[in-house]
Amino acid sequence: MSKYQRVLGLDVGTKTVGIAISDLMGWTAQGLETLRIDEEKNEFGYQALLKVIDENQVKTIVIGLPKNMNNTLGPRAQASLNYGDALKELRPELNIVYQDERLTTTQAERMLISEGNVSRKKRKKVIDKLAAVIILQNYLDYSNK
Repeated sequence: MSKYQRVLGLDVGTKTVGIAISDLMGWTAQGLETLRIDEEKNEFGYQALLKVIDENQVKTIVIGLPKNMNNTLGPRAQASLNYGDALKELRPELNIVYQDERLTTTQAERMLISEGNVSRKKRKKVIDKLAAVIILQNYLDYSNK
C-alpha cells in the first residue's frame, strides 16, 4: 500500500454492505455509509460502490472475511470472496484484500451498547458500517507495522 491513498473497507452482508474509508495517510478508518443490497435478488450495489471508489480514488479494497472459529470458510466467507471477485471483474486494477473479521460484528455491537448506549433500532442501522471500520482499522494497523 503506497502512502497518500485512501483504502476502502467493506463488511458484506446479505442485506447491506458497510463501507469505511481510510484517511489519505492510511492511519485511521472512518465509517462512510451503509449500502443496501439484496443478495436473494442478486442486487449487490456494485454501481453505487464503484461511484464511491471513483470519487475517492480508491485502489485497495479490504473485504471482511468471516471465517469460522476453526479457521474454515463457510457460506458467508464464500459470499465475501464472490463479492471481491465481482469487483475485480468490474475493475481489474483494484487490489482486493481479505481481512479476517471473526467477531467484528459482535465487537461493533458491544461498542455501541457499552460506549454509545445506542438503541437496538439505531444499532441495526450502523452496525455494518462500524464493523467495516473495525475491519479496515485492523488492516491499517497491521499494514503500518
